[in-house]
Amino acid sequence: MRKLFLILFLSIGMACLSSNEASAQCSICTKTAQQLGEQPAKGMNSGIIYLGLAPFAIIGFVIFRWKKNSRES
Repeated sequence: MRKLFLILFLSIGMACLSSNEASAQCSICTKTAQQLGEQPAKGMNSGIIYLGLAPFAIIGFVIFRWKKNSRES
């Protein structure tokens, strides 16, 4: 099970790193970013993706602790 989890985690990580560009903007943010220019738009995309990673990190930590505690019991 541990090996499967590690393989799954690494494959998802590699898929995220190999993607070219992610457009993580709503329609209003897209219009605002187009008015600002290319560099601020890239920064805005990076910021949105950065903020989106926090919930996944929290959920991953909770699952990790849950699995660890279930093995001890």
